[in-house]
Amino acid sequence: MKKYISIVLILIGLSGYAQIPNGYYDAAQGLSGYQLKTALKSIISNGHQDHGYDALYTAYQTTDVDNYYEHNGTVLDMYSERPNGADAYEYTHNSNHCGTYHQEGDCFNREHIMPQSVFHRARPMRTDAHFVVPTDGYVNNRRSSYAFGEVSSPSWTSSNGSKLGSNTTSGYNGTVFEPIDEFKGDIARMLFYFATRYENQVAGWNHAMLNGTSDQVYETWFLDILLQWCANDPVSQREIDRNNAVYNYQHNRNPFIDHPEWVNLIWNPTPDTQAPTTPSNLVASNITANSVNLSWNASSDNVGVIGYDIYMNGSLKGTSTSTNYNATGLTPSTSYSCYVVARDAAANVSAHSNTINITTLAGVSYILNENFNDCNSVGNNFTAYNEASNKDWTCSNQYGYNNTGCMQMNGYQEDVSSKDWLITTNPIHFDQYTNEKLSVYFKYKYGSTPLELLYSSNYNGSGNPANATWHSVPNITINAPSGSTEGTQTITNANISSINGTAYLAFKYYSNGDPTRWTVDNFSISGDNSSNINDPIKTAIKIYPNPGHFGFINIKFNTNIKIFKIQLYTLAGQKLMNFQKIQSGQRIKLKGLSKGIYMLHLSTNKAIVIKKIIVE
Repeated sequence: MKKYISIVLILIGLSGYAQIPNGYYDAAQGLSGYQLKTALKSIISNGHQDHGYDALYTAYQTTDVDNYYEHNGTVLDMYSERPNGADAYEYTHNSNHCGTYHQEGDCFNREHIMPQSVFHRARPMRTDAHFVVPTDGYVNNRRSSYAFGEVSSPSWTSSNGSKLGSNTTSGYNGTVFEPIDEFKGDIARMLFYFATRYENQVAGWNHAMLNGTSDQVYETWFLDILLQWCANDPVSQREIDRNNAVYNYQHNRNPFIDHPEWVNLIWNPTPDTQAPTTPSNLVASNITANSVNLSWNASSDNVGVIGYDIYMNGSLKGTSTSTNYNATGLTPSTSYSCYVVARDAAANVSAHSNTINITTLAGVSYILNENFNDCNSVGNNFTAYNEASNKDWTCSNQYGYNNTGCMQMNGYQEDVSSKDWLITTNPIHFDQYTNEKLSVYFKYKYGSTPLELLYSSNYNGSGNPANATWHSVPNITINAPSGSTEGTQTITNANISSINGTAYLAFKYYSNGDPTRWTVDNFSISGDNSSNINDPIKTAIKIYPNPGHFGFINIKFNTNIKIFKIQLYTLAGQKLMNFQKIQSGQRIKLKGLSKGIYMLHLSTNKAIVIKKIIVE
């Protein structure tokens, strides 16, 4: 399952999230069982605002946005989302509302996780965003008012794998609807919210899921399913964000997202004190400069293992609900000691597995890395040159990747055929690296003006670039625009290692009378340090204190070295700071850096030097 929060947070009850108001749950402290549920009912009823049924579509624009899977801001629908692949269809907020539908993908509407027929469409139940969610209208209709459950032989399956069929767990054999594993915990916690928020009314309602009481609320067969779903599918970042967004909308919270341990404290109070067995046979594979894949044999438990905690060098690295974990963000050429522990829903922890030691490979360095989010600032990696026309490459805050900052050439209504260049501000020393790879993102619309990516070994960095000799960058083919159709293209790790020596790279836009709007974003060149040629230069450049925690570093170097630019990057390649015209002995302020490892890229008159700094 693709989940976004460490299971270990269950131990601390998630109480530290910033948007839980101070003192919100004070009245529930020290309680357990149905007394706790009643206290929570009072807490989450107080302040609850009913904004009406139509307003739910407005709420969904903040509560149910896909920033977790496709990351494209579409409607996040639990009945159509495919966590591990492309969705069969997607919906845009403020459109595609049902109406009529004949198949999946026609439109979306509002799904009551507890069917609204149960409470006769009464408010505020009907309008409560904590359990009324956006879903595909056709799948919503197929779910109908059936209970949720487990299905082994479905009579119908949706495009994302949700199933309709006979329940296969003990105690009930009627028709049920089973969502995919990714959202079972989400739905269970919505139903526990429902049982708590409407505690004083639910005993009078009738449904296969309900047992007619105001304390247990759910039939035992169904309660067993909900508890298992909560254990197997822990709280995700998506749920946390949704809970905060619903609170901002209607001013009450789902306590079982803030404190998932309360589910068992209310409905399963018998303590489980038996720890899982020890995970075994931990092994490592696919070791790279920044990652390693770890796998192990599963643990067993008297109730059930809900996940594994992965430790590297004595600190928690991450968690997994499977027996596999891909550890990323590691430091190149670094040794790590690794082990795994198993955890159950009662927070019992196993002994740790066998310990293995791994060493990451030597790192790939970013020779140039520019996302153009700060392309108006001094020290940009690219310089625009206007050879002809009144147009130019400009910094834009739209049309980049995910509508972020970018460089744009728009020849619309040009006075004469545009001739415009976008050139690397500094030369690239290809002889200092091997295995050079280039990545870049394009977006284009209108016209048919092509864009070229070129390099020159005799351009001197100033003057008209047309006077220099330029060659096509190898293994790069840029799409041809066609009329008003908008297109995008992503080139990832194209091999440009056949470029030798020192060269400038440039985007060349020569309009053919049919101008195109071109966008360039996420430009990077990476490479492996090719030899020891940088070693004398690296040795001659001193950075101190390192490690440090004083908010600054000092840089000292020999008089035969000139440093004309320093850039600070995260290990993931995100540029954080630019510094220009550095003098030996100069103190550089590093504002707002959290603890961690960072990379300094120093552009000198002899080579590009990369140094690691550690902030403690």
